[in-house]
Amino acid sequence: MNKNTLHPKKLHLTKWTAVNVVARQKHFLVSAVIVPEDPAAAIVWVELEAIYSKEKQRIAWRDLQDQRLWLQGWL
Repeated sequence: MNKNTLHPKKLHLTKWTAVNVVARQKHFLVSAVIVPEDPAAAIVWVELEAIYSKEKQRIAWRDLQDQRLWLQGWL
C-alpha cells in the first residue's frame, strides 16, 4: 500500500477522490480540520464536503493516506 505524505495542518481545502463511489459522491474537499480542545493533542479528524451534494462527513485524517479508499486530487 502506497501512502500519501500528508500533514494534518495542511489538509484544509485539499481535494480528494473516493475510490468507492456511493450515490454519485466521488469528489470531496477537506472543509475543516477538527482541532482538539487540548492544544497538545494531535489532530485526528477532518471534515469532508462532497462537491456534488454538499453533504459533510467526519473521517480520521489518516484514512486519506490509504490509497485503497482515497486518491489525492479530483480524478
